[in-house]
Amino acid sequence: MSKLETNTIDTISGTTNLTIGSTNSSTVTFENGSVTGHMYPSFRVQPSSVQAVSANTWTKLNFNTEVWDTDSAYDTSSYRFTVPSGKAGKYFISASVGVRDGSTVNRIDTVFYLNGVQDRTFRRHHAVPDSSAQFQTQNINMAINLSVGDYLELYLLHNAGGNLDVNAQNTNLDAFWYGYRIGA
Repeated sequence: MSKLETNTIDTISGTTNLTIGSTNSSTVTFENGSVTGHMYPSFRVQPSSVQAVSANTWTKLNFNTEVWDTDSAYDTSSYRFTVPSGKAGKYFISASVGVRDGSTVNRIDTVFYLNGVQDRTFRRHHAVPDSSAQFQTQNINMAINLSVGDYLELYLLHNAGGNLDVNAQNTNLDAFWYGYRIGA
């Protein structure tokens, strides 16, 4: 067994992939420390205040406070995540939407829009069995293949008699949205 000691291993100019092992199956072990740069970009956002959402219309959720955003890929003014240059691939995306209602609600739908179009594949429909319940949490998760420039937005639809409040962080039910790249 040979030992190679160095500070940096880099790709040849003009290439983007570094391969370790080409003819045999390979296992790479990291003794003391961790691999960096994986699972990026990564972001987590939440609303800064309660958002009143009107009934019977798809409404974009205003998650405008970044907890973190490794690549500045989430826009807090347009409330969307956009895949940055060089970061196309498979992503895991998750959201939790805590809602509060002062009237009757028996339907809450949460969905991700991809490039401005509702992607019904990633929709969470919830029929509330007890229409007098005032607090509900919607959770939606997906794994999706995204290209550079693709963007995601989070929307909500409900049928409460009046406005439905999407809770801010640290209220009765937390609301947040996060995602990270899981591979090429």
